[in-house]
Amino acid sequence: MSTTFTIGFFCTLDGYGMAEGWPGYWGKEGPELIDDLVRTYAQDQVLVFGATTFREFRAFVKEYDEPYYDRLNELPKIVFSRTLEEPLGWQNSTVLHEDAVTAIERLKRTTDVPMRSHGSISLNRALLAAGLVDRLEVIIFPAVTGRAGGAALLHGGAELDLELIESTVLDGRMQKLVYAPRLHGEIPAGVGPQRRNAE
Repeated sequence: MSTTFTIGFFCTLDGYGMAEGWPGYWGKEGPELIDDLVRTYAQDQVLVFGATTFREFRAFVKEYDEPYYDRLNELPKIVFSRTLEEPLGWQNSTVLHEDAVTAIERLKRTTDVPMRSHGSISLNRALLAAGLVDRLEVIIFPAVTGRAGGAALLHGGAELDLELIESTVLDGRMQKLVYAPRLHGEIPAGVGPQRRNAE
């Protein structure tokens, strides 16, 4: 029994996941983007959060209205936190007071339900560095936020080699890129000694 772990990340061309003074989705939201999110969250999966992103998502689904928010409410959710306690104020949510890398490694071996995380920068940096991420889904928005940018998932993190699995343009302006990541220098599965020597 095993499952996959996917990280979803929205960012600008310069790699930032948020920007002070910019609107949501950097003002670039369109129907194809929303349809893609509806399809993404329609799948059976467990959502995985760090505490800060969990609080943000919990507030978003109460304050705003997006077509996929009902599904976010329905899906099972895990939040890693040393301070949050149940009840968490968001249905189908469970807190784990343990090391996320250790827990995700165990869950990947013992469950067959896919897991997905969005945002949660420090959590996902640690999971990438531990080699526990099977898919990295990045949607690049057509903006450069420069000094206003923050929450850069890949800045200062692990060195990765990426295999492109899928490439899609949304609304004629966003680029969705789906990668299979592996730690740089790690030998890909299926590469035997002879091929390694040839390289």
